Order: sequence, then C-alpha cells, then structure tokens
Amino acid sequence: MRMLELKIPPPAVALVVALAMWGISGVMRFDMLLLPRVAGALAIAVAGAGIALSGARAFRRARTTISPLKPDAASSLVTSGVFRYTRNPMYLGICLVLVAWALYLSSAAAFLGPVVFVVYITRFQIMPEERVLAGIFGATFADYRIRTRRWV
Repeated sequence: MRMLELKIPPPAVALVVALAMWGISGVMRFDMLLLPRVAGALAIAVAGAGIALSGARAFRRARTTISPLKPDAASSLVTSGVFRYTRNPMYLGICLVLVAWALYLSSAAAFLGPVVFVVYITRFQIMPEERVLAGIFGATFADYRIRTRRWV
C-alpha cells in the first residue's frame, strides 16, 4: 500500500471523509437541540482551525515547507509553539473540524469519520513523513519524537 503514501493532500482526504460522514449521517441519529449542537460544533471547529493555523504559521515563520506531499523539502524541524504539544497540529486541527462536523450532523455513525481520518493520515501521511524527517534530522528528530506525542 506504499502507493498511497504521501500522494493525497490531507485536506482532500478530510473532504472525502466529510462527504462520507454526511452520507451516513442518517444512521444512528441522536436528538440534540439545535443551539447547543451548533454552538458546540462551532467551538470545536474554531479550536481545530486555530490549532491547524498555528501550526501552519510556525512552519512559515521557520521558512520550511508546508507541503504535506514533499516532506523531503523540510529545511528545519519546528518544535516550538503548538509543536511542543503535538507533532501534527495541522492534522489534529483537521480532525477536530471533522469531530465538529459529526456533532453538527447529530449522528453517532458520523463519528466514525474522524477515526477513519486518523487511521488513514497516520498510516499514509504521518508515518512516511516521520521516516523522511528521521533521515533529514537524525537524533534531533528522534529526541523530539520521544518528547512530543504524535497526536495529543
């Protein structure tokens, strides 16, 4: 399955997952008042977007590639800011937006979407990125991996 590694941009994966979530949202629906549902979904989505944007800003400040399809173009290892808490803030942020979408859809089945996203992104995006970063940054990346969790 290496043919899928580093091939599909994570936002595209998230879009496909979000559409699938919408497609299955009629299954296992739960009743929730509109205002708390929308407020909760909005709060989670804003938090997710903030985390993702914070990671992207840190990459730009470090003048390193933000392209998830070209980790070999990384010029520096970013370990400060939000990267002190998670090695993958952009993917974590996208996942939170998918959680918000599932809440908005009011479907227990839709909550499978973020799980599918995490499994896919871990296997076909994060693990290949980590192999490349280990090759580029060696012991520095190994130390960072020990100190900082992959997701949270």
